[in-house]
Amino acid sequence: MNEETLKTALVFFQSDRPSCEQFHKGRKLDYLRKTDLSYSEFFRDFLLPNYPCILSPEFTEGWRSRQQWVKGDGKPDFEHLLKNFGDFLVPVANCDVKEYNANPKHNIPLRDYLSYWREHRESGYSSLQGCLYMKDWHMHRVFPDHGVYSTPRFFQSDWLNEYWDTIELDDYRFVYMGPKGSWTPFHADVFRSYSWSANVCGRKKWLLFPPGQEEYLKDRSGNLVYDAQSPVLQDSDRYPKYSQCCQPIEVVQEVGEVIFVPSGWHHQVYNLEDTISINHNWLNGCNIDIMWHFLQGELTAVQEEIREWKNHMEGWHQHCQLLLKSCTGINYCEFYTFLKIITKNRIALLEATSTDSAPLCSTFPTELCALGPCHSMFDLHRTEDVLTSMLANEDFSRLDTDLYPHPKDLLHEIKEVMDAALS
Repeated sequence: MNEETLKTALVFFQSDRPSCEQFHKGRKLDYLRKTDLSYSEFFRDFLLPNYPCILSPEFTEGWRSRQQWVKGDGKPDFEHLLKNFGDFLVPVANCDVKEYNANPKHNIPLRDYLSYWREHRESGYSSLQGCLYMKDWHMHRVFPDHGVYSTPRFFQSDWLNEYWDTIELDDYRFVYMGPKGSWTPFHADVFRSYSWSANVCGRKKWLLFPPGQEEYLKDRSGNLVYDAQSPVLQDSDRYPKYSQCCQPIEVVQEVGEVIFVPSGWHHQVYNLEDTISINHNWLNGCNIDIMWHFLQGELTAVQEEIREWKNHMEGWHQHCQLLLKSCTGINYCEFYTFLKIITKNRIALLEATSTDSAPLCSTFPTELCALGPCHSMFDLHRTEDVLTSMLANEDFSRLDTDLYPHPKDLLHEIKEVMDAALS
């Protein structure tokens, strides 16, 4: 990121986000080639305004997965996958079964899934087991030095995976593999994060809905529809707002292409062919406020659910936080820890840059160093804004937890670092 982009970004957050109205009217997604935009231009034109796009196969043409996981006819190379990963357990969902607006999953060895897939295909894509889809396999966590793909440069400011890598607990990098006809029901991504998805082989059809349109796809009880193409939506008694919903943006993603799905864009995805894809959920300073807003909304929903116990349950607010963690995967305290780690990394990186400390800088991920000091300054501005909002939040102030450093102290440290950088 250059200084001009930093200034643009800071001004951007002083006003409301731009509307996605143009996408309500059927605007096509921009198609980007490697030479079209610099990182700063992509940051300005897509990350900040929260606009989707497609990246051309040029961004993935050097991936070993596209060479080694795929046969000459463009189909998955089952033999290679079996030889290299066959003994590892992978999560498999049954696309024919609905369970709480999703598909039930269980873990099986990849070799068993590949055997199923082969038989399913030979039987004309029909099986007594149903249509099984291998989803959310944390291959990167099992093989961190895999070298079979690399994150496109536009998506390298990734706070989510930076945090989980730091605490060595989890990650949000996934491999998906599925036969023609497998699909993912209507949803928005975890924490309302960004996502990117690259087709190693095969083709996908995406239905994308701009933020806010999901409200028209809820029933009278506020439940999101399972299938955004279901005839049940025509029942105005059950889905009274559906007639106000815009038509989805329909995208066919070809082999090698990468789709960028911004925060809060609900979507539904179909595999048009036997398909393997690499998928990351990620977020950064551009959408961290959206995550914070999402967590507040989720906590409000939890509080409404158990409000009748508020005056009869000791530690009611703490119990709400436990339920928030159970429902979303994170609560307010962990969100603070997340911001703290991102902040500390940026401060250390700026200090290393200012003293030209190459050995210290080498301890950070290559992507983080490559983004440059202006990006670190932007990140600190964004954590400052969200921390300020958290300190003003009544539910956060009620938490009976010793946070170190205290959020006020961390906020003071951020301001000192930014003031020093400007002097």
